[in-house]
Amino acid sequence: MSGIKELDLFQVDAFAERVFEGNPAAVVPLQQWLADDLLLKIAEENNLSETAFIVPQGERYQLRWFTPAAEVDLCGHATLAAAHVVFEHLGYAHKQVSFESRSGELIVHRTEQGLMMDFPATLPESVAVPEAISQVLNVEPQAVLLGFDHIVVLADEQQVLDLSPDLSVLQRLDSRGVVFTAPGSNYDCVSRCFFPKLNVPEDPVTGSAHCQLAPYWAQRLNKNHILARQASRRGGTLQCVVVGDRVQIHGTAVDYLKGTIKL
Repeated sequence: MSGIKELDLFQVDAFAERVFEGNPAAVVPLQQWLADDLLLKIAEENNLSETAFIVPQGERYQLRWFTPAAEVDLCGHATLAAAHVVFEHLGYAHKQVSFESRSGELIVHRTEQGLMMDFPATLPESVAVPEAISQVLNVEPQAVLLGFDHIVVLADEQQVLDLSPDLSVLQRLDSRGVVFTAPGSNYDCVSRCFFPKLNVPEDPVTGSAHCQLAPYWAQRLNKNHILARQASRRGGTLQCVVVGDRVQIHGTAVDYLKGTIKL
């Protein structure tokens, strides 16, 4: 049919060693930007926690992320997925790729172990416990911190695993979302991440959240290398290294599907 515009779409499981693990993201390579409302419609149609759109700019790429509800400032797993597509499907021969984004320059390196993202660190600051967080917990938090998410520190891993928060209550908070974390039994820390404002009830694996978690746990544990586990149903493991005001997040990604969008 004439008049139909076709776009490639890749669905990638990020922070995964095999399909059905980690966090799925869609990646749509473009030659130039589409209208913002069309980008959002594509993300809504994909109905994944994130759709990444990339546009080449010389040897760099411009990168934007959309949930089914809104454009966001930073997404780790969709950046990892976008880098995977650049390296594996777009014939990119260099060992690192630079993305220009709302969060500034983001560099992803190809390593023998997989991919390493270099992200800006955010050290969350202690705040009073918001009423919405008190309402969804039946235990006393050790601390509540605020970065671009609320970070709720619990006493142990089991408290994180047992969570079943009322998302309608968490939606009242003015942050992006809520991250619950605690020391892990086999990891430096465990976490679960909830983003009801973005139509993402629980995110399987959230790279951007670890831009806040890694600096917090590095300071608390007095170590720069943090082995983190996001304890969602799918689950994922992240190796984080805090270097000054940056966080290096290591992970792997695998292809789930390649398709064609018809507009």
